Amino acid sequence: MKHLIAPSILAADFARLGEEVQSVLDAGADVIHFDVMDNHYVPNLSFGPVVLDSLKRRFNDTPFDVHLMVKPVESMIDAFLNSGASYISIHPEATEHPDAALNRIRRGGAKAGIVVNPGTPLSVLDSLWGAFDLMLIMSVNPGFGGQRFIKRSISKVSEASKMIQAHAVDVLLEIDGGVSAENIGSLSRAGANIFVAGSSIFGADDYSQAILEMRNAIEPRV
Repeated sequence: MKHLIAPSILAADFARLGEEVQSVLDAGADVIHFDVMDNHYVPNLSFGPVVLDSLKRRFNDTPFDVHLMVKPVESMIDAFLNSGASYISIHPEATEHPDAALNRIRRGGAKAGIVVNPGTPLSVLDSLWGAFDLMLIMSVNPGFGGQRFIKRSISKVSEASKMIQAHAVDVLLEIDGGVSAENIGSLSRAGANIFVAGSSIFGADDYSQAILEMRNAIEPRV
């Protein structure tokens, strides 16, 4: 399965957001990760669907991976479906009816994702297998960019990968939080195939070099 690099625009220069997205796409990014925070479910506030509306007009063919850190989540699902999100991921704690919320995403034409926080056991997925297309493992606590990577996340990714294989489902395994060239190889070997990276890309002097170093760490040259 192809490995996808997904820069998180939460770490971009908001004054130059369109140019920043163009720069990381030119540098080899596959997906643009879009963090939505409501200052309620998580203690921070980011951006809403109007920003995605603007970006989709300029980058119509680019897949946008929307991570909803909001509660309640249902109305935001509809808003981001209307804005053209390719993937929409939700936290099971953010809704009383996660199965219905995931089905709502799928019916709207996007891939449905479920998010597992660092303190949330993977058993939260027990009744949801078959209802989601993507599993997002958080390797930091949600709410702020630039946090230190939680090392035990590697074993959690490995466990999640084994669960996906055991259930024989076609599910992408995404990792988000503190991902860098130093740990991306271990995460790939554990089974992750989408890698969200914020400051390790947007904080670099050369976006192309940062993404190249990540790809080389995933697939070392021989």
